[in-house]
Amino acid sequence: MTTLTGIEPEMIANNIEPVYATHPGQILKDEIEYRGISQRKLAAAMDVPYTLLNEVMNGKRPVNTELALLIEATLDLPAEPLLRMQARYNLLTTKRNTKFIEKLNRTRKIASVI
Repeated sequence: MTTLTGIEPEMIANNIEPVYATHPGQILKDEIEYRGISQRKLAAAMDVPYTLLNEVMNGKRPVNTELALLIEATLDLPAEPLLRMQARYNLLTTKRNTKFIEKLNRTRKIASVI
């Protein structure tokens, strides 16, 4: 499908999906490494369990609103971009989940009859 500009939507930079979805925990991991802060020290400063923080940094847990606000208060990293990144990560990983896509397609078929 070509737009009025003659450019296909998937070729516009803002519409291109990355090959790999970046979990916000990776950004946080890079940031504390750059600052020389240990995960344990950060977890203690944020008053959260070390295991929770470690799982977020390894992409095994999402960044939720409370955690994003604690990160903002502790590291002065804005919460909103972290939450947007998490939402984008969730969308990309869900779109690439073949079982969910099958379910989505079945639902669309059923909904088209209604």
